[in-house]
Amino acid sequence: MDVTLVYVIAGVSWVSSWLVKRWLMGTYRKYNKIPNQYRVTGAQTAAAILQAQGITNVKIQKVRGKLTDHFDPVKDILRLSTGNFDNISVAAMAVSAHEAGHAIQDARNDIRMRLRHLMVPIASLGGRFAPMAVMAGFLTQSSFILRLGALLLATTMVFQLLTLPVEFNASRRARKNLEALGLSDPAQRKGVERVLRAAAFTYVAAAATSVAYFLTLMAASQGRRV
Repeated sequence: MDVTLVYVIAGVSWVSSWLVKRWLMGTYRKYNKIPNQYRVTGAQTAAAILQAQGITNVKIQKVRGKLTDHFDPVKDILRLSTGNFDNISVAAMAVSAHEAGHAIQDARNDIRMRLRHLMVPIASLGGRFAPMAVMAGFLTQSSFILRLGALLLATTMVFQLLTLPVEFNASRRARKNLEALGLSDPAQRKGVERVLRAAAFTYVAAAATSVAYFLTLMAASQGRRV
């Protein structure tokens, strides 16, 4: 693959990632202003889904920050950001249902989630040391160190690729459970779908950027001396 083409691909990927994040925030802000028909909060939405699925060991907690919502499979805690925990918006309902989907994955021993969880410490080390290796590689003009940096980055890339099916499945579970509980009426289903789709594309963009960055480093290392 031509090095120039790789750089172009990387540039396009980074710009696309930025645009997708802007799209996510715009979509979230829009539907965060629209109350859901049943006026249930994000916390109530997550609790209803967990109860319907027979999951009783997961606690729901409020966490500071914006869109810091996540499920902790180690402590069995579903954390919802301040903007979603007490909010009755369509966006809060969608995000909370998505995180409940992760709790269901954990309860059902979903192999995709297990694999991603196993990659967390490896990807963390790669993400920590990859930038230093890459910088050292360029400063020393060493293809060996650049390739080492690329391999470290590859751990993050693999983690993000494993994240995609996990996130898509959690969104599918969110839609299914909202419909089963009668919380997804036709008028609001469109908003829920848009919030979930925008969030999913941020993971796609992140994975694409990692792949492009990895290819860029591998291509660049071919032209450096050891």
